[in-house]
Amino acid sequence: MRMIGQLGQRLGLVIPAIAIVLELNHAISLGQMLMLLVASVCLFGIGRILEGYSPS
Repeated sequence: MRMIGQLGQRLGLVIPAIAIVLELNHAISLGQMLMLLVASVCLFGIGRILEGYSPS
């Protein structure tokens, strides 16, 4: 459970960088980039909750 939470947190940190690069290359629109940013914040938060509630 802890590893899944940490993976979610890492994905939540990597996705915004990828979204910004894709938007700068005009591969996605601004709205799609913002949706990816919101999704990454949610993913990071869920990952943090999972990591926090996992047994040591």
